[in-house]
Amino acid sequence: MTPGEIAAQQRRWRTLVDERLPEEAGRHPDWPVSQNHCFARILLDNACGGPWRESVAPPAWANMPPERLALAVSLGEAVLAGRQDLAVLNHRSLLWRRKRPVPPPPNSLPGDGFALRRWRLSDDAPFAALCADPEVMRYFASTKTARESQAEARALDRRFAEDGFGPWAVEAPEGFCGFVGCWRPARPLPLGELAGPGTGLDANGLVEIGWRLARSAWGRGFAVRGARLALSDAFARCALPEIVAYTAEVNGPSRRVMERLGMREAGGFEHPALPEGHSLRRHRLYRLAAADFMAGDAV
Repeated sequence: MTPGEIAAQQRRWRTLVDERLPEEAGRHPDWPVSQNHCFARILLDNACGGPWRESVAPPAWANMPPERLALAVSLGEAVLAGRQDLAVLNHRSLLWRRKRPVPPPPNSLPGDGFALRRWRLSDDAPFAALCADPEVMRYFASTKTARESQAEARALDRRFAEDGFGPWAVEAPEGFCGFVGCWRPARPLPLGELAGPGTGLDANGLVEIGWRLARSAWGRGFAVRGARLALSDAFARCALPEIVAYTAEVNGPSRRVMERLGMREAGGFEHPALPEGHSLRRHRLYRLAAADFMAGDAV
């Protein structure tokens, strides 16, 4: 952006938080705030993915990177247009500032023609069947036995108690057909230069999103639509600042889902669980910041 464009954007920001949003608040008694500094806190925190003062020196309107200030402005415009829920943005801001506890996970998240729900014991048999299907597992090192699948199902459901979020069971009209959702990796990934200083990514604090669906569920949009539901819950209810995804470099279908979700490819790494020379060892990492997802969701 040119200096003139930056100055114009700063003026738009000041007008937005000092005049337009406070004026509109008079017509919205249900809004959680009405003062200009509160609107600024909410929009700046959401644009930064956390308390803005942790990464930007005051005054924010002058020191915020132009692309982040543009994101804050777009979120404010979306609030005014009714495309973004101010209460949700405020909830995320207060969670980051430890002013509010994380709500417990709901029992289900309704979708269009499907739902994400907590796991049931009756899911064991269909989950074992899909984990034993070579086509479903073609981008994994091997298929799983029924015992291995049952142990995995229990571990996936425990994530909700351990982290407050987890991989949801996908319920189609005909019943259970797989899972989609977020979890923390069981062990740190060897991301090398993809994580650490200067990248904004901590390999020890990652949250990833993934999916595994029975063949009967393929081509029905459950991966993309289910992932969007899970991301909305994780970003809004749990206030996670960023979520990653990774898969084998040759896994084109999953990589296309990641791209449709708005995730950006960050680079490649060697998966430690696979031996040298294995066709699936090379993986690609994708990243999605909460602020970018929320802004895209408001368009």
